[in-house]
Amino acid sequence: METTPTRILIHGASGRMGQALLRLAAEQPQPLQVVAAVMRKSPAQRVVEGVPYFAASELGGVPAFDVAIDFSLPEGFDPVLALCVQRGAALVSGTTGLGAAQQDALAQAATRIPLAWASNFSLGVAVLTELVERAAAALGGWDCDVVESHHVHKKDAPSGTALTLGEAAGSAGAPVHYASLRAGDIVGEHLVQFTGLGERIELVHRATNRDIFARGALHVAHRLAGRAPGQYRVRDLLD
Repeated sequence: METTPTRILIHGASGRMGQALLRLAAEQPQPLQVVAAVMRKSPAQRVVEGVPYFAASELGGVPAFDVAIDFSLPEGFDPVLALCVQRGAALVSGTTGLGAAQQDALAQAATRIPLAWASNFSLGVAVLTELVERAAAALGGWDCDVVESHHVHKKDAPSGTALTLGEAAGSAGAPVHYASLRAGDIVGEHLVQFTGLGERIELVHRATNRDIFARGALHVAHRLAGRAPGQYRVRDLLD
C-alpha cells in the first residue's frame, strides 16, 4: 500500500542547512516531498530539480504543505510561524537568536499547531540529553561537567547544545560546570562527566558530519506532521 508523502516547505533554503535539507530529503527512509523552497532574496531559478523556489516576500503564495522546516534568521522567523498558524501546518525550527517576544509567540502558536524548536536536531544528542537527565537524577551529590569542542570559527561558548545538556542535568538537581574548546575543524563534540568519590561516568556524543542535523530535522518533520498541537522535543519524536 502506498504511503502519502509528508509535504515539506524549506524556509531558509539558501543557507547551509537549507541546502543540506534539499539534498537529503529524497534520500530519507520516510516518504517526503519538498513542495517549496523559500530564500531571502529573489531566486535565480524558479524551479530547481522539480522544487519551486520563492523569495521570502512571496511566502504567502507557497503551495499547501504539511510541515515547514525553518533554518533562517530571527528577522525571517515571524512570517513563517504566522503562516504555519494560519494554515494549520506544523513547524520545525532550528533558527537561533530568537528574542523573548518570539519565544512567547512560539508558546502561543503551540496551542494551535504542533511545533518543535531545538538548538540541535541530532538524534544522538536527543538520546544523550535523556541519558544525562536520568544520570543526574540517580547520582545526587556528584559533580557534573559539560565539556564541548567545536571548530575555531564557532563564536558562542558554551554552545547551545552544551547549555541544553546542562539544563537537562540541572533539572534533575545537579550543579553544572562548563568548559569550551575551539580547535581545528571539529564539527561538534559534547562530553557530560559525572564524578563521585572514586568513580566517574562519561557520556559522549561526537558529530563527524553536519548532515546529521539535516537528517534529524527531516526525521522530526515527518513524525511531527499531523500531531496534536503542542511543543515537542526531538526526543519526543524519535520513533
